[in-house]
Amino acid sequence: MEQRTEAGARVRYWFDTTLARGTSALVGWLVLFCLAVVVPASAALVWTSGHAPATLSGKVAAIWRLTGETMRLGGTTGSPARVALSVLLALVALVYVSTLVGLITTGLTERLIALRRGRSKLLERGHVVVLGWSEQVFTVVGELVAAGANQRRSAVAILADRDKTAMEESLQSKVGPTGRTRLICRSGPSADPAVLALTSPATADSVIVLPPDASRSDADVVKALLALRATGREDDVAVPVVAAVRDSGYLLAARLAAGSRGVVLESDTVTARLIAQAARRPGLSLVHRDLLDFAGDEFYPAAHPSLAGQEFGEALLSYGNASAVGLIRGGVPWLNPPARTVLEPDDCLLVIAADDDTAELAHCAPLVDERSVAGPRPPDTRPERLLVLGWNRRAPLVLREWGRNAPPGSAADVVADEDEAAVRAACDGGDGDGGDGDGGDGDGGDWTCMALRGDTTRPETLAALDLVSYDSVIVLGQEPRAGEPPEEPDTRTLVTLLVLRHLEHGRELPVVTELTDDSNRPLAPLGPGADVIISGKLIGLLMAQISQNHHLAAVFDELFSAGGTQLHLRSAADYVVTGHETSFATVVVAARERGECAIGYRSRAEAHRAPGYGLRLNPPKADRRRWSEGDEVVVVAGEGRRGAVRSGGLPLPRRTPRG
Repeated sequence: MEQRTEAGARVRYWFDTTLARGTSALVGWLVLFCLAVVVPASAALVWTSGHAPATLSGKVAAIWRLTGETMRLGGTTGSPARVALSVLLALVALVYVSTLVGLITTGLTERLIALRRGRSKLLERGHVVVLGWSEQVFTVVGELVAAGANQRRSAVAILADRDKTAMEESLQSKVGPTGRTRLICRSGPSADPAVLALTSPATADSVIVLPPDASRSDADVVKALLALRATGREDDVAVPVVAAVRDSGYLLAARLAAGSRGVVLESDTVTARLIAQAARRPGLSLVHRDLLDFAGDEFYPAAHPSLAGQEFGEALLSYGNASAVGLIRGGVPWLNPPARTVLEPDDCLLVIAADDDTAELAHCAPLVDERSVAGPRPPDTRPERLLVLGWNRRAPLVLREWGRNAPPGSAADVVADEDEAAVRAACDGGDGDGGDGDGGDGDGGDWTCMALRGDTTRPETLAALDLVSYDSVIVLGQEPRAGEPPEEPDTRTLVTLLVLRHLEHGRELPVVTELTDDSNRPLAPLGPGADVIISGKLIGLLMAQISQNHHLAAVFDELFSAGGTQLHLRSAADYVVTGHETSFATVVVAARERGECAIGYRSRAEAHRAPGYGLRLNPPKADRRRWSEGDEVVVVAGEGRRGAVRSGGLPLPRRTPRG
């Protein structure tokens, strides 16, 4: 038995050694194997045939013909020279056909690999180019797909330094069906003009440059904008560009690189401002989201010459299914003008409507119930107490934005697993914002900031706090630290929320939570008075909206600029008598008396019900409902006095002059 096993091992070793000699050995073994099968099979066919030759030489010749036909060796019989020539011709034909098949296969394989790598050039016109890959890509692409739903054909080209197949799979799983819109992925660095040219940016309708996931990579945004210059004219970018950076230090460079047709946003400042606003009025993020996505009502210019000569205040009641918020005069938008502004023949009204052709004129003045209009109430100027749980790069911005409108004597406590000196320095830094009792900012109104070190996921840390004494709580997501194992970014935030909800003891504590992944929102244990800010989602919506509505870029500049005309959520009791049923037209008139434009409301009774969470934008003027003390009205108005107004706007480069 051992000798048989050793003999088998020697045979296998000899066979493996022969194969290792290269291609010639492989061909030899292949020929021997085929002959060993074909020749006996051909002999069996000849000998068992009823028409087999009688002589042995005839049978051998028949076997040769079958073998030659099977192995494509010609099979010619006759003299040895004739047989050799036929075999030579057959071998030449075999080599030619095999080489041709190999060349075709190699060419197709290389072409498929090139397509798989995403290195072929697009031949599109009117498409949208998205450069980069970050948390905003799914929001931007999803909104562009929604915007192209009513078009016959549209295309979105995504260029990122990632694997093409991986990008396609991620977009398919996160965005879902794209309908008539084609998603085209290309792989490569967006800062390389040669690679960027693959997306045909010169023929695109617009280009979106996404902010990176790390603030230190904002230089890549500037390089991508410079690459756009290299693919177009030397003095400016040839197509409208929407870009965003995280670090304000790169803002000027990005705007210079984007050119006169570009809009550059500060993503961290936008997110921080919205978090600070929502701390005073939870739900304001829902208003921005509904106005910026393509699923609901949006901003549209409406031209109705018949309204010329009327005052803007009268135009507020001239639409039954749209909400006027301003006018466009000489191509320049003017949000919330004085009610007595007379409309000129060339003016266009700026309205919030379901579509660009749905705003219909209607006489809504008879729907107003003057007896239901509430009288003025004194502003709330009491000091506020804010609790911030967690720390990241946006935390100092959040504190400064919150302190900008904080009434005198307000205080902010920060609990984070960070060095207290670093947190205190961040509170003290910036535009004069203070800490350790010397708070405040350049706008007036002193406030203090106190830093406490602790792990916000541990119950004993939160139990040691007097939670009932705070007016609102902000839970910030912690960023990964160098040298620590990677962690799902929202895990600590969800744990903190769970512990915080357990310690509320029945009190409805207004909590504003910052999440990174929108899919984690259903997992967040939130109360009725809570709000969720998805980091980067608002920026993605804003970039997609501007890319599709270039003429509204100046509107967003004004609407989202700090200190300008902004969106606010205010108590319904400031506008109408609560406990009574009245029309929304009455709310519009009450807001007009305060120098504001009412565009919707939020019901307290439905604030916890998804997906709208009680928010209703642009309701018909004829809608009647019973207003409660906890209801809120959505208005477009100026920032107002400190303490009287509990919300602000989002900063964009402001360049809109007044009427």
